[in-house]
Amino acid sequence: MAARVAAVYDVHGNLPALEAVLDDVRREDVDAIVIGGDAVAGPFPAETFDVLVSLADALFVRGNADRLVVERDEGFGSAWCADQLGAERLAAVEAWPFSRRLEIDGLGEVVFCHATLRTDEEIVTRITPEDEVMAAFPGGGTVVVGHVHVQFDRRYDGLRVVNAGSVGMPYEGRRGAFWALLGAGQVELRRTEYDVDAAVAAIRGSGWSERDQLAVWLTEPQDPTEVTEVFEARRGA
Repeated sequence: MAARVAAVYDVHGNLPALEAVLDDVRREDVDAIVIGGDAVAGPFPAETFDVLVSLADALFVRGNADRLVVERDEGFGSAWCADQLGAERLAAVEAWPFSRRLEIDGLGEVVFCHATLRTDEEIVTRITPEDEVMAAFPGGGTVVVGHVHVQFDRRYDGLRVVNAGSVGMPYEGRRGAFWALLGAGQVELRRTEYDVDAAVAAIRGSGWSERDQLAVWLTEPQDPTEVTEVFEARRGA
C-alpha cells in the first residue's frame, strides 16, 4: 500500500520542466513516482531518461510517443531521439509496461496507463461521452491517464478518470509544468512554476526537429478548451 504517489506524465524530453517538478515531488514525501508515458520524445531524450531511471521510486509506463521512438518513426523527431538514446536506453524504454496497478491509501487500486486501457493512443478528453469513456476503461475504478496534455478529474458510474496533465508540453492556457498527487483518499491536480524562457532557450539549442514548435507552445500556451475540441474532432466526435 502506497501512502502518496506522484503521477508525472508527458514530460516529452523537457528536462528543465521535469527537474522543477521533481523538486516539488521530493517535498511531498511520496512512496512512488509513476512516469506515465511520453517521457523521452522531445529535445533532451537521453538526459531525461537518465534523470528518470536514477529515481529509486520511479515506476514506468510506456506511451505512444515512447513507442514511436523505439520504432524510429519518421514523425515528431522520433528517429533523432532514438539516436540520442542509444541501444541500451531504447531497450529499457521498450520494456516499460503498458499499465501499472497500485494500491493507494484511501483510493484503493489505481490503474495508471498512458491513454486508455485499450491502446496507447486512444483519445479520451474531459468532454468525451460517458458511454465511450466507460468502454475505454472496462472494470471501472480509478484510472490515471495523460496523452491529451490537459488536466481533468471526472467521475462516471463506478469509474473515475484522472488526467495528470503534461509536465513538458502542457495545453493548459498558462505556463507551468502539470502533474498530480494521489493519497489519503485525495487526488490533487498540481502545477509547478519554472523558468520557461530559460527552458525555451535551451530547447531551441537542441537538435530535435520539433524544437521551435515546442518553444511556441511553452511560451504561448494553448487554450485547453480549444485543444480539447480539437482532440474530440480527431476522435471522430
